[in-house]
Amino acid sequence: MRKKELKLVVAFHTTADAMAMEKACKEKSVPGRLIPVPRSVSAGCGLAWCAALEERGQIVELMQNAGIEEEALHECMI
Repeated sequence: MRKKELKLVVAFHTTADAMAMEKACKEKSVPGRLIPVPRSVSAGCGLAWCAALEERGQIVELMQNAGIEEEALHECMI
């Protein structure tokens, strides 16, 4: 079992936004992965982007540049 760590979780309104985030992050080599939304987080589409807390600034900038709208940013034990 993986050790739980505090992570940045980006929730999305739509699956299209979640998929766009995955594509944009792969293109720009931004670390992270799509995960099912944790129970402690509510999201419209059921998918979220999970990354290290240190990546927050880079992720927010990438979303702004790519026109990806997040529902919320959370810090969760994952």
